Amino acid sequence: MNAILYCRVSTTKDTQETSLERQEEELRQLADKYGFHIKAVIKDQASGYELDRPGMMELLDRIKEGSIDAILIQDETRLGRGNAKIALLHVIMKEGVKVYSMSHQGELQLSESDSMVLQIVSMVEEYQRKIHNLKIKRGMKRAVERGYRPEKNLPRHSSGGRDKKELPIQEIVRLRQNDLTFEEIAATLRGFGYDVSKATVHRRYQEYIKSFQES
Repeated sequence: MNAILYCRVSTTKDTQETSLERQEEELRQLADKYGFHIKAVIKDQASGYELDRPGMMELLDRIKEGSIDAILIQDETRLGRGNAKIALLHVIMKEGVKVYSMSHQGELQLSESDSMVLQIVSMVEEYQRKIHNLKIKRGMKRAVERGYRPEKNLPRHSSGGRDKKELPIQEIVRLRQNDLTFEEIAATLRGFGYDVSKATVHRRYQEYIKSFQES
């Protein structure tokens, strides 16, 4: 199994270098104990309350690559403190990566309160996905009920790059004239592959109306 050793101290003082070295040494022993293959040793000198840490950003990038099975830390406070710790644990565990700590001499054991918060966060995230999908379904249903035929008017779109989004402005106008809200229009477009927000749809509609009035 592949693992990352993550070490952190709270300040950039030279005296903290000894702590980082000690953490790495202890985590190497933990890795040997469980037979982990060390892919990287990542170190941070920053507050645990901060999310924007160079080392932590690198760690999260490596997790996203899918080649990491576990993260080894001295204790849970090395990962983070307060809300930052909960947010990072949620992201890490959602990727199926296990966390091992020296303080537990094995897999990290969460407190009852931390476990409860993570369960609530996961539940909220799941319902957000359901609400998002329902909005798409509702927007498309309303559009079809009002005579809109997306298979004729709206080709599927695969967006790429960071250029200005190419949106079917005539279809946005048509849907708006059929009394769909901007949120419903955005949901309908997302259902056909357009990565677009309600704010973007509203802005493009207003730009079209303004240009139409000026012409």
